[in-house]
Amino acid sequence: MNEDKTSDDKDAERHRAKMAKRKAVQDAEVAGKTIEKGLLIVNTGPGKGKTTAAFGLALRMLGYGKRVGVVQFIKGKWHTGEKDAFAAFGDRVVWHAMGEGFTWETQDLKRDIAAAEAAWAKALELIADPSISLVVLDELNIALRYDYLDLEKVVAALKARRDDLHVIVTGRNAKPLLVEAADLVTEMGLTKHHFSAGVKAQQGIEF
Repeated sequence: MNEDKTSDDKDAERHRAKMAKRKAVQDAEVAGKTIEKGLLIVNTGPGKGKTTAAFGLALRMLGYGKRVGVVQFIKGKWHTGEKDAFAAFGDRVVWHAMGEGFTWETQDLKRDIAAAEAAWAKALELIADPSISLVVLDELNIALRYDYLDLEKVVAALKARRDDLHVIVTGRNAKPLLVEAADLVTEMGLTKHHFSAGVKAQQGIEF
């Protein structure tokens, strides 16, 4: 029993020493990060959860008493649970659902372009509002993918935002120019999706 205890003590001591070294490395790395700035964040890729992740950051920002702006470029006609949930925060959330649906639904190029331009104009208003700390541009990547908006002008405007404003852009197929301009890019992979097994979009999961 004493030998077992000694062995356990040695294992515990080795673990403490290993974790102490790791903590020192981590602490030094954290201490070396001194820049504070507004981030341009891009959530892209074929996997599910890009918008959900963006709204998670919005909730975090609201938790600190900040204001959040949301512009939906595609999903405007859909009723979503998150819109209802954020409504509980009153005017601390500015929400504009301005999409007309996906292009295969409208089948009207001029209409799609007009909707995207109107949504982008609203996005610029929110970006210019000094009371807003985070702007979510939901499915902007889709509008850029189909060339509804001028990519270079959009990226230039996002890069020219004020220093303390965070912006999150979501949607598949993020353009390389936007990826290059971003501070943080997350590519969400698709390993498995219930749609392929015949499971439909469900309340509380997809909307």
